[in-house]
Amino acid sequence: MVGKARLALLVVLGVGVVALSAAALGEMMPARDGAPVGAVIKNTKGQTVGSLQVENAGNGKSKITVGVKNLPTGYHGFHVHTKGVCDPQATDPATGSPFFSAGGHFDLGSHLHDHHSGDLPNLLVGADGTGTASVVTDRFRVEQLFDSDGSAIMIHAMADNHANIPDRYRNAEGEEGPDAETLNAGDSGGRIACGVITRS
Repeated sequence: MVGKARLALLVVLGVGVVALSAAALGEMMPARDGAPVGAVIKNTKGQTVGSLQVENAGNGKSKITVGVKNLPTGYHGFHVHTKGVCDPQATDPATGSPFFSAGGHFDLGSHLHDHHSGDLPNLLVGADGTGTASVVTDRFRVEQLFDSDGSAIMIHAMADNHANIPDRYRNAEGEEGPDAETLNAGDSGGRIACGVITRS
């Protein structure tokens, strides 16, 4: 009888230690207040073309999972942007690209592309217009997406070159290496879909 009681006590203590360890590490836990974090991604016509989920992955990392449909085939630049406003009517005065309301790439410092905190790998969309991806990053924590003006997820028209321009190429000024647009956004082109990141 004593043996069973001792075993039961050890099991309870073990469960408590495991629970404490998971909480301390933040392993796959929701955002701080427990609410799921994500976004509904819409195109310029206001049609839903995908969804995003963001969660704590432990050790200061965040896991981003995205699924999209009805998008052009190929690789697309995929970034967190600095403002949680997705207005397709707000266009970039220089390029005419929609969703200018979302600002530039989310960044916790003063980095060039592709070292912005919100820079993510390209999103591959198949011939059927669908794509899924999952990535873990240590460049931001979930809670940091909810600053005073929020944040958004953005899908661009073209692939992001991640500022990978060999010196044999020339910029508009005839100089070697990447030009200002490459250093800013990786030549990923116009913004075709956007989603405000929220706690649901």
